[in-house]
Amino acid sequence: MNFDIKFNDAKFVAILDRIVDLFFEFGIRNLNMDDISSHLKISKKTLYQYFKSKEDLIEHLFAYDSFKWNQKISEIKISEINAIDILLQVSIFIYDEMSRLNPKLKFEMKKYYEPIFNRFMIEKQNHIFNQMSKNMQKGKAEGLYRDDFDIELTARLYIRNLLDMHNKDYCFGNEITFNQVFETMFENHIRAIATPSGLAYFEKRKSELSHLQKNINL
Repeated sequence: MNFDIKFNDAKFVAILDRIVDLFFEFGIRNLNMDDISSHLKISKKTLYQYFKSKEDLIEHLFAYDSFKWNQKISEIKISEINAIDILLQVSIFIYDEMSRLNPKLKFEMKKYYEPIFNRFMIEKQNHIFNQMSKNMQKGKAEGLYRDDFDIELTARLYIRNLLDMHNKDYCFGNEITFNQVFETMFENHIRAIATPSGLAYFEKRKSELSHLQKNINL
């Protein structure tokens, strides 16, 4: 199903944004379609003109998330900057997305809408994998990344770390923050694949990671 056309409708997008706010406030399981229409101050008939069911609504929310993700990635001027700058921008975006993810909502999505959750998670992982693979190919061509590492394996390991690090247990206690883990993982990744010139360039741009120093305690 192609949802992108709907996401160009400002009124439809506004409804989706308000529904996301409701789910953050009340939880997904606690709201049925009657509750949603009441909070939105629209009739149930109007709500069903947009969504066939609550499951359809959830699917639209996942698709909307993917749409926003693709829009954000498309804003990066890939042809104008090098592989390290691209990876830095994409990783900061991923960090921002993951740091805002509500663990309770993720739990409810996975528990009560598992088929939809799994399908869109696989799609997002595949998209990240494709972007990472292209980035590594570009970096090798630019002489910023080494030629002697396996692109597919390295990309999949990076994605696995991104997924694992969102688990609070991954931080080994409250004294280690999410952003500390992310920064270390990102720097270790660059140092593992970069050439001497790539490392030198990374050192110049390393201050960009200060973007991650936010007042977020996960």
